[in-house]
Amino acid sequence: VQLQASGGGLVQAGGSLRLSCAASGRTFRNYAMGWFCQAPGKEREFVAGIRWNGGRTYYADSVKGRFAVSRDNAKNTVYLQMNSLKPEDTAVYYCAADTRRGEGDPYDRYDSWGQGTVVTVSS
Repeated sequence: VQLQASGGGLVQAGGSLRLSCAASGRTFRNYAMGWFCQAPGKEREFVAGIRWNGGRTYYADSVKGRFAVSRDNAKNTVYLQMNSLKPEDTAVYYCAADTRRGEGDPYDRYDSWGQGTVVTVSS
């Protein structure tokens, strides 16, 4: 599975961005998808995820109410809508897939990773 993340950029605090992650493969509908971020000098951490059937979503406490994850199986794409951005959201954002009908939660066994897209939020 190949994953291609896009949509990062430079935005002022309070602004919005929408990240996209396009996946290869004809069975995208079976993939749980997750978004992770890694800030400079920090470990990678879970941001948001969506179950393989879209029936449930998961969020880190730091982004609840500001970020929303969604998927479009017809386009083999998962999205991360990021609103009310803060400088502390600055990081490289990665999408990941669990190709085995996973939950999309922080503990899922993600087996494919994209290359990352950079989000910079200025104060």
